[in-house]
Amino acid sequence: MAFPKKKLQGLVAATITPMTENGEINFSVIGQYVDYLVKEQGVKNIFVNGTTGEGLSLSISERRKVAEEWVTKGKDKLDQVVIHVGALSLKESQELAQHAAEIGADGIAVIAPFFLKPWTKDILINFLKEVAAAAPALPFYYYHIPALTGVKIRAEELLDGIQDKIPTFQGLKFSDTDLLDFGQCVDQNRQQQFAFLFGVDEQLLSALVMGATGAVGSTYNYLGKKTNQMLEAFERKDLSLALNYQFCIQRFINFVVKLGFGVSQTKAIMTLVSGIPMGPPRLPLQKASREFTDSAEAKLKSLDFLSFTDLKDGSLEASS
Repeated sequence: MAFPKKKLQGLVAATITPMTENGEINFSVIGQYVDYLVKEQGVKNIFVNGTTGEGLSLSISERRKVAEEWVTKGKDKLDQVVIHVGALSLKESQELAQHAAEIGADGIAVIAPFFLKPWTKDILINFLKEVAAAAPALPFYYYHIPALTGVKIRAEELLDGIQDKIPTFQGLKFSDTDLLDFGQCVDQNRQQQFAFLFGVDEQLLSALVMGATGAVGSTYNYLGKKTNQMLEAFERKDLSLALNYQFCIQRFINFVVKLGFGVSQTKAIMTLVSGIPMGPPRLPLQKASREFTDSAEAKLKSLDFLSFTDLKDGSLEASS
């Protein structure tokens, strides 16, 4: 099936779902958030209601409203808005897929169901096929994240002949560190114009060498400009500069991982860097500690990712 829109490529920010202090969704800042991504980070594609967006901690009604708000506020500003519609219930997933099509989203993505799990490729394909069929006019992406789903079916196996079963299949978000599996996804599917979107931000350069066409990640919310500089250096075949950028990004990620880094901490960092209040996460996650935020801020400053004078200044200078 041919889709008129250009292929999803480049950086895709996995959006955070802003919340108020009492755990309700703060829709009022999403317009400002769109402008920040486009103007300050140079990121014009988004992935909504995924892991970073706490999609599976939201009700179906909340997920619909969040998707609507991003599509509405992103109109004529963002290139592509992909909505994650994965759920444990096939019916809910289909409802979200249909809704994404109705509101004018540019694509849908689905993770493997992770409680009652599909244990074989064919069973997983059957589930994905039913969701994709609920939005037959939208590009469909598989969201491969085995560390969280516990579904260890290799992406390379899943992709073998997938368009025969799911004609709207356009690519995958590969959130795993297995570069053998990722490399073979690319190698075995060179004839197809699939989007190979890598999802481990600190290893993106390795994936680019393997043929990644883009990346989906949480750090592109606040390190998008820096990562775009790495992509540009890679495009120019300046590998030593690209590597400098990747190492610089790794220094920050390595630092926060040691402190304990997840969705809660991403919210705190984004609030700090952008000046837009992201609020706390929803239970069972806990709010990032003040100690974490202070340490992350000091590290960002030491790497020149933050200006000393104005924390809301999104300009990121190259750090060597």
